[in-house]
Amino acid sequence: MIESLSKVWIVLPVFNEAEALPALIADISRGMEGHDLMYRILVVDDGSSDSTPEVLRVLAEEYPLEIIKHSMNRGLGETIRDGFEAAADRCRPDDVIVRLDADGTHEPGYIPHLVSRIEEGFDIVIASRFRRGGGQIGVSRYRALISRCANLVLKVFFPIRGVWEYTCGFRAYRASLIQDAILVFGNYFIDLKGLGFTCTAEKLIKLRMLTRSISEVPFVLRYDWKQGPSKMLSGVTTLGYLVLILKNIRPWGRIAKQWREDIRRMHRQAVDG
Repeated sequence: MIESLSKVWIVLPVFNEAEALPALIADISRGMEGHDLMYRILVVDDGSSDSTPEVLRVLAEEYPLEIIKHSMNRGLGETIRDGFEAAADRCRPDDVIVRLDADGTHEPGYIPHLVSRIEEGFDIVIASRFRRGGGQIGVSRYRALISRCANLVLKVFFPIRGVWEYTCGFRAYRASLIQDAILVFGNYFIDLKGLGFTCTAEKLIKLRMLTRSISEVPFVLRYDWKQGPSKMLSGVTTLGYLVLILKNIRPWGRIAKQWREDIRRMHRQAVDG
């Protein structure tokens, strides 16, 4: 059992997930209550066209769930950005922010383990398929190969000690880190909003400018549990990774210099107390 006064804010981007949501929310609730963790779920509905809005309204009557609604589909990047901004605005610095997918592939039972690692002192904890004990079930060999290659390429261009998982969005963050990131990067926190799942890697690349206190825990991606068709456009996401690499070669132009100055000033103020 985890003893903590911190609240866990679970950011859940959804688009047409009516079938998966009731079981997922119930699983989250059981896992959190079983570890005496205070929590709130922030669901960002990205303009769902199925019965997701109605399902969410019913679930909000039973669970600590807040709904943020997009009137039209804006894509994963903007959905995640809005969810993290909402969490950062509501939470205390010592709270924990967790993001996972709503399609059933990310098992909520991992959340307490991620949270416990944050409370051990890490700023980011990643659920990793590439740690011993991790893996993926139900993923085709071709897709598994593409995913592994993408993560290796990102590791080469954006090396983070001890990190091998760059593209899985199932992570926990110290809330103060996200609050600082939004102050530093502003609208550029998630810049590549129209390039598929690139935003998941981009967020990690930006945050490594603020902290190197990053850890991984083994995680099994359950693609065999996935509800509905995949929303990932591999061609768009691949293009996004190339753009991300090019931006790193000349990192976001002149504005990156200001980011580095702001981060140094923030760190000096923290040291000076």
